[in-house]
Amino acid sequence: MTTDTSPRSWVPRHDLVRLATHLFGIGLALTLVLGVASEGSASLETAGGIANAVGRITSLIGTYGLLVMVVLVARLQFVERVIGQDVLTRWHRWIAPYVLVLLWVHTVGNTLGYAQAEEEGLVHEFWKLLTSTPGMLTATVGLVLLTVAALSSYHWAKRHIKYETWWAVHLYTYLGIGLSFSHQLSSGSAFVEEPIARGFWVALWLLTVGVVAWFRLFLPIFRSSFHALTVESVRTEHADVVSIALRGRRLDLLPIRGGQFLQWRFLRRGMWAQAHPYSISAMPTRSSMRVTVKRLGDHSDELFGLEPGTRVFIEGPYGTFTHHRMRTNRVLLIGAGVGVTPIRALLEDLPAGCDVLVVLRAASHDDLVLAEEIVGYTEHHGGRALLLVGPRSEVPMDADALRELAPDVAERDVFLCGPDGFMRSVASSLQDVGVPRERIHYEAFTF
Repeated sequence: MTTDTSPRSWVPRHDLVRLATHLFGIGLALTLVLGVASEGSASLETAGGIANAVGRITSLIGTYGLLVMVVLVARLQFVERVIGQDVLTRWHRWIAPYVLVLLWVHTVGNTLGYAQAEEEGLVHEFWKLLTSTPGMLTATVGLVLLTVAALSSYHWAKRHIKYETWWAVHLYTYLGIGLSFSHQLSSGSAFVEEPIARGFWVALWLLTVGVVAWFRLFLPIFRSSFHALTVESVRTEHADVVSIALRGRRLDLLPIRGGQFLQWRFLRRGMWAQAHPYSISAMPTRSSMRVTVKRLGDHSDELFGLEPGTRVFIEGPYGTFTHHRMRTNRVLLIGAGVGVTPIRALLEDLPAGCDVLVVLRAASHDDLVLAEEIVGYTEHHGGRALLLVGPRSEVPMDADALRELAPDVAERDVFLCGPDGFMRSVASSLQDVGVPRERIHYEAFTF
């Protein structure tokens, strides 16, 4: 494989990810050490002492986990390029229930401890703490906001809410986290009289805020301002698919690879407040780039009516769906539906000398989006492009079909993009025909 020396070239920094992992472990250890050190043996023997100790320790671990959750979705590009935003999001979702349980145990434990110490009823004591303890009211509001955001992420909830609603609800998690900070420093016994612990937590909060501000705010503002993207034209590729051509300044300096995506925010009424992830469908030139999107909801519906000259705000690039993942110089690209979008850009960005096979899957010929361009780039690489059209019952993508389409499939890197169910099914079939898991590359973008 040839070496790419273009301005967009980058190499995943696994050493930085390992460093981040070690820092996470060190931070958790310090959290436990400082928390346990603040607990005196005498206090454990008093009425409610054990319940209060449990409440305080769980609050420390829960708060640390909460900050880790924020960092996981802070879109740190050097981490995201190695692990992938979909994996980081899964980790974020996996941690969330444990963090919430810890924070609720803290709330119940400390309320119970104080109630036992003062020989009061649990409800009466909670109301007393809520109305008289500094920061308790804001912390309670913050916990409720975090709980609502977590509940909205469960599958049964996501089936009944729009992405835009889910996104707006999750914005309130930042408010919930911020509200808990003042409570932690003003009421936590591990901070009021412990300068080392107080300094550790202030530094941890400032680091988290700094990371979020840089990667989610300052860097996107800088890139969007520098590249000055605007909509040049809108072309309907299909009844439900639209391509948006954009103009900008020095887009060749944007560090994006074929197969990656950006978070797009179109600055017009009804759209400017929300960012959505869309893959590029063609590699940027010095002054132009393109994105191709399928109609899936309110936001994507509005894209069909975009007017030339609309300003565009971008975040990213993100994604690990790039040729840097290849372990061989033989590649099979499989795309279905609008999943051909990243396949098209990845194909354009492949190094010279690759043995390329492309398979496009669609229910009808009208659903073959960007097929002509994809066939052209495949031929440019000296490869083959196969167009599979028809219902799944007649044109399957199971193990037997894959062996017939590509007898050497087990020796190839496979890049797969399409609906989630399609990707899961084909990925399973690929493993059945002997493709190692580390050579099956795909990303999921459902919220």
